[in-house]
Amino acid sequence: MPPFELTLTQAAAAVGEGELSPLELTSSLLERIDAVEKHLGAYVTVAGEAARGSAARAERDIAAGRYRGPLHGIPFGLKDLIDVAGMPTTASSRVRAAHVAQADSTVATRLFEAGAVLLGKTHTHEFAYGLTTPQTRNAWDPGRVAGGSSGGSAVAVAAGAATFALGTDTGGSIRVPAALNGVVGLKPTYGLISRHGVVPLSWSLDHVGPLTRTVQDAALVLSALTGHDPEDPASLRTDPRDYPLPRDGDLKGLRIGVPVNYYFDRVSPEVEAAVRSALAQMSDLGADLVEVEIPMALYVQATQWGLMVPEATAYHERTLRSVPELYAPDVRVLLEAGELVSAGDYLRAQRARTLMRQAWAAMLDRVDVIAAPTVPMTAAKTGQEVVEWPDGTTESVSDAYVRLSAPANITGVPALTLPVGRDHAGLPIGMQLMGPPMGEAVVLRAGHAYEAARNHRGALAPVAA
Repeated sequence: MPPFELTLTQAAAAVGEGELSPLELTSSLLERIDAVEKHLGAYVTVAGEAARGSAARAERDIAAGRYRGPLHGIPFGLKDLIDVAGMPTTASSRVRAAHVAQADSTVATRLFEAGAVLLGKTHTHEFAYGLTTPQTRNAWDPGRVAGGSSGGSAVAVAAGAATFALGTDTGGSIRVPAALNGVVGLKPTYGLISRHGVVPLSWSLDHVGPLTRTVQDAALVLSALTGHDPEDPASLRTDPRDYPLPRDGDLKGLRIGVPVNYYFDRVSPEVEAAVRSALAQMSDLGADLVEVEIPMALYVQATQWGLMVPEATAYHERTLRSVPELYAPDVRVLLEAGELVSAGDYLRAQRARTLMRQAWAAMLDRVDVIAAPTVPMTAAKTGQEVVEWPDGTTESVSDAYVRLSAPANITGVPALTLPVGRDHAGLPIGMQLMGPPMGEAVVLRAGHAYEAARNHRGALAPVAA
């Protein structure tokens, strides 16, 4: 097996045991990027020379007995919203084409301190304001969208062009592309991971999190990123945490909430079948399935847009007035629409969020996690704008993509997506597990137990080199 095919956990074990050198691993990933990037368009910037230099330093440190832990010598990608000193942070936009970061973001600092090796920056839908990432193609079918806005990160991991990557998630932008490309994505509790040095989309909804090939891999990355950061006003005052997972495990005593409304409404039959099959397997592992009603479901979309749209426009106010022609048309329309949202509308959305958080907390008192489809459909064809549902209704692809992921952003609860099957065309299907605030450990435990029992984890997309 060439080193680029290793999961993070496998690569860390090999590096830690001295069976694989960080430089050999990094070179394998860079060669994989060279081979597949023309098919995928996952990267904005590839920093090959710097990556080999970092890998060589990691190799010398490990040989000298200065091993830092499981991320030491492991190559990764960063969504191009996240600052690294001396590298461009373009947000995949002409507006920031000449921008070079002056300092590292907090998440980059923490990964470098753990010894990880940066391969480069991955594409995002412009300023993370969209759900297709048009520069990037789906890893399983180049004629379909990658999902967004962390599409480059998801595709790089799915294709073996990064051992892991970081993305951001405002309405589902880690989980949607992860589900559409068959990888694991974790949106942590709001405030658990610092956003200092990350270009914002919506201050009160933005999260940073990992995209990986296994749940165990996600736990390793999360462990390196937690801890209070005074540079981020929303950072929770928590100490750094580890999220150890057993080799496998049962789910005895775990109460899984299965929604009777909202999450299985207007979902493709293949997606619903795959998620319900996964739930049956989790029941076989000992979990108790408990029916739950999702509160305030009718208010999700209005609340999400009522918060995100004016906050995004406020951030872009100056450049929207000075260089509007540099924005992509779809992003410019959304930013201009934000100028029409009144202060009253924004405050009503804030009030709705408060009520929704309280209602979700009461629901999560009855169960440990909620399990549901991540996205109601598999990857749409490039250029497809509308999805037709079996009940005869239609919906825009963008609305469909975000509909099931947005509640976790509004309420701030952790949400993990993992692959649970494929449709008739071989396209991946994702299931998301949502827990109470700071409930990452239980969410990861549930996902890891399912993944281990199914013995189908970390599959790479069949990208031709």
